[in-house]
Amino acid sequence: SPYASPDQPPPPQLQNVASPEALLERMSEAGVDGALIVQPINHKFDHSYVSNAMKQYPDKFKGMLLHDPSLPSKLAVERLEELVLAGFVGVRFNPYLWPEGELMSDSCGLEVYKRCGELKVPVGVMCFKGLGLHIDDILALIDKSPDTILIMDHLGFCALNEDGDAAFEQLLGLAKYPNVYVKVSALFRNTGDVDSFPYDKVKTKRFEPLLDAFGADRLMMGSDFPFVLETENAYKGAVDTVRSWCEGSDRDAVMGGTAERLFGSWKS
Repeated sequence: SPYASPDQPPPPQLQNVASPEALLERMSEAGVDGALIVQPINHKFDHSYVSNAMKQYPDKFKGMLLHDPSLPSKLAVERLEELVLAGFVGVRFNPYLWPEGELMSDSCGLEVYKRCGELKVPVGVMCFKGLGLHIDDILALIDKSPDTILIMDHLGFCALNEDGDAAFEQLLGLAKYPNVYVKVSALFRNTGDVDSFPYDKVKTKRFEPLLDAFGADRLMMGSDFPFVLETENAYKGAVDTVRSWCEGSDRDAVMGGTAERLFGSWKS
């Protein structure tokens, strides 16, 4: 199997529609010139698949590596430096990969996070089970390394319900830190039971307050490909939706300018 472990295969219905070439087709249909690929959990810490896509299509794809919390600090920093030299431009922190009871802001994670600040490599944090579980850990990272760019993935996973509203207040509270950015992605993961495509409630209750609090130059559109393919209007629908939510210089920033400022230019 090309996947990291038997318990980590992608959904069968997505296995043959999520190749680099399939993504390029979806991008072309949606008018997207370049994409940042976050290392899929299905490949765990073997970055060769994403590396190959980046090498094959250097004007289209950049990569965000997945930090391995099982490595000791020195090895983890060396691994980071190796992958940055190989062309990766960001790091994903997935808090659920840390051993039970350990925090992202503990020794090893913190060393990598600080080194990312020195290397000008942003760190994206995925709070899949809710921002409230990780807010203290995130605040500790920000406090200990204010120069590191921190990206809250997928709107911080603030669903349209009571728990999500409370988490969203915490997300808005991060706007006071100039190094914190938010990815306007995986809209379908933030609907709760009360919204669906074209995500009008996500727009008014999540996107618009984020635009007010952070400004467009700290927001960036993302798709959550390939999982977005299983949603109504799929990849193009998600891109067109976010594109329609702002105009002028705000749209330019959200739809690419912010990402290019953080990750460098995609040349096409």
